[in-house]
Amino acid sequence: MTKEIAVTSPEHYENLVIGSGEGGKYLAWHMASTGHRTAVVERRLIGGSCPNTNCLPSKNEIWSAKVADFMRHGDAFGSMVASPHVDMARVLARKKAMVDGLIAIHLNNFKATGAELIMGTAQLTGPKTVSVALNDGGTRVLTADRLFLNLGTRAAIPDVAGLAAAGPMTHVEALELDRLPERLIVIGGGYVGLELAQAFRRFGSDVTILETGPQIAAREDADVGAALIDLLRDEGIEVLLSARLLAVSGRSGAQVSVRVRLPEGEREITGTDLLVAAGRIPNTQDIGLDRAGVDCDARGYIAVNDRLETSAPDVWAIGECAGSPQFTHASMDDYRVIRDNLAGGRRSTADRLMPYCLYTDPPMARVGLSEAEATRQGIPARVARIPTAAVLRSRTMSETRGFLRAVIGDDDRILGFTMLGPEAGEVMTVVQTAMLARMPYTALRDAVIAHPTMAEGLNVLFAAAPVRVGAGL
Repeated sequence: MTKEIAVTSPEHYENLVIGSGEGGKYLAWHMASTGHRTAVVERRLIGGSCPNTNCLPSKNEIWSAKVADFMRHGDAFGSMVASPHVDMARVLARKKAMVDGLIAIHLNNFKATGAELIMGTAQLTGPKTVSVALNDGGTRVLTADRLFLNLGTRAAIPDVAGLAAAGPMTHVEALELDRLPERLIVIGGGYVGLELAQAFRRFGSDVTILETGPQIAAREDADVGAALIDLLRDEGIEVLLSARLLAVSGRSGAQVSVRVRLPEGEREITGTDLLVAAGRIPNTQDIGLDRAGVDCDARGYIAVNDRLETSAPDVWAIGECAGSPQFTHASMDDYRVIRDNLAGGRRSTADRLMPYCLYTDPPMARVGLSEAEATRQGIPARVARIPTAAVLRSRTMSETRGFLRAVIGDDDRILGFTMLGPEAGEVMTVVQTAMLARMPYTALRDAVIAHPTMAEGLNVLFAAAPVRVGAGL
C-alpha cells in the first residue's frame, strides 16, 4: 500500500519579507498599510536584533553601568554614597522589561498595519518561492510578486585553536548574564568590545581587551584611538594591542586562558569569561539563495546595485546582509530607498552621509571624512580642533575629557566632524544637518546657540578654523 504524502499548497503574497529587522519591518508595515498583501517571516527575534539583542539592550545596560559609575564617584559631586553593589540580576531584569515593551510595540504595529508575521525558518526553494518550517510545527510554502531579503548578520568567531571549544560569549550572551564575570577577556577592540568592556568594568569585573591591530577603534584617526585607550586604562582596563591570538584553552564561564603573541613576546592571559567581539558575518549561508538566482559577493554578502536590487528579478536585499553599513539607521534608510524607488522615484544608496556613534562614556561620534581619510584621498582641507574642556557645559558636568574636530573644504563646506565627549551624538547631528544643507562652516560659527549646551561648542570649534588662503576677513 502506497503512503500518501501531504503536499502543502503555495500561498501567494504581493510582498514577502524574510527577516523582521529594521528595514524589512518598516517596508512590510508600509506595504501592508497601503493595501498590499504582505507577510514577514521571522525565525526568532520579533523586530530583529536591534530591540532584542544589539543596539537598545546594550545601551540599556551601558546606562546601568554609568549609574554605577556615578555612584562610585558621587563624592566628587558632593553626594556621599557608600560603595555601590551591582546586582546583575536586576540589571538584566531592567533590560528585559525594556525589550518586552519593544516587542509589544512591534506586535501592535503588525496588527495595526495588517502585515502578517509568520514565525518560522525560511528556505528559498525557487524564484520568489519560500518554504517555511513553522516554529509551532508544520510547513507553509509562500510565493510572492516581490521578495525582500532582510537576513542580517551574526557575530564571527575567529579561527583560533581552541576558541570555539571554549564556548565564548558574543554580545548576545553577555547581555543575558545575571552574574558578574570575575575576570573578563574581550577579544576585539571595535565598537562592541569597547562598549561592553567599559560597562563590565564599571559593574565590577576585571577586564582585558585583546586587539589584533595596532589601534583600537581602527577606522578612526589615531588620536581617537589613543584617547580611548587612555580613557579605558584610567578606568583600570588592560588594553593589549598587536595581540596575535595563538590558542585558547579552558571554558568560558569557569576558567579560560588565551595565549597571545605581543610585540614584546608571548603571554598567557587568564580569566573566568571570554567575550568575542571580532566582527560579523552575513546570514546568507544555507538559505537557498542560489536556488532563487540571488548572487553573493566573495565575502558572502548579497550582491546589490545602488537601488538594493539583487541579481534576481523582483528581489531586493536590505540592511547588513546587503553589505550596507552595520547600523540600524542604515537599514532604515535602505527601506526608504526601496520604498521610494517602488513608487517611481530614483533614490540611491551611493554617497550617503552616514553618521555613527560609539557608546563608550564619554561617547564618540563621527559623520563624514576623518582627517586621515581626507589626507589619503588628496582632498585639500583645513582642520579645526578644540578640547572638550573648551565647551563650558562640559565643565558644569565635570566631563571634560575628549575633543571636537571638523574637516573643512576649500569651499568652506564641512567635510567631516568627529567628537569624543558628552552628548557627542547630539552635537554631531547638528553638524550633519549643516552638511546636508551644504552650509558653510561659518553658519555654525556665527549661529546663536543656547548657552550652556554642548552644541554651543560648535561656535568655539568653527571660530578656531584656519582662514582659507585668499579669503577676506
